[in-house]
Amino acid sequence: MKLLVDRLSDTPDRHDFSATPEWWRELAEGAEEVAEMLEEAVECRVDAHRMGEDVFLSGELEGSLALTCGRCLARYRAPVRERFRLVLEPAGSRVPADPEGAAALARFGLSLSDELEYGWFRGSEIDLSVFLHEVIALLLPVQPLCREDCRGLCPRCGMDRNVSSCECVETNPASPFAVLEVLRGGSPGGDER
Repeated sequence: MKLLVDRLSDTPDRHDFSATPEWWRELAEGAEEVAEMLEEAVECRVDAHRMGEDVFLSGELEGSLALTCGRCLARYRAPVRERFRLVLEPAGSRVPADPEGAAALARFGLSLSDELEYGWFRGSEIDLSVFLHEVIALLLPVQPLCREDCRGLCPRCGMDRNVSSCECVETNPASPFAVLEVLRGGSPGGDER
């Protein structure tokens, strides 16, 4: 999604963009795992306008992700909806200290600061791909769960505990710190003397 800075006025203009799996593959260069999560396009709405020399963007991402539960391995769809805003200052002759930021400014006309709400732009065209990529990446859960109370798989027989229960007996393993009991003057697993 590209914005022409010269065409922006002080009144917000709406721009729509669909983040498709193909778009993600092109931008992320081989991130197939994430592209599979984007089975359907995530719709992006961006309102853009100028505030003096700065460019102000606000908008929303909406769609769903196809995820695999980290406990029971079931596939499920998780709705996502995220509002965002971004204030871009003209970069002028500044060059970001980090090589990735400098490369992004040269390639996309946009470099993000450490905080996702601020950044710099250079030139008359801003490619928002890198920003939208970052917003979507932050939506991906570290530990996806199909539901909060997911019971997961049995570690012994592999049965899905959400569907039925098994007859396996759970044992609590001995503490890895039990051997340290000897240093305190006691015997492992016994009482102190």
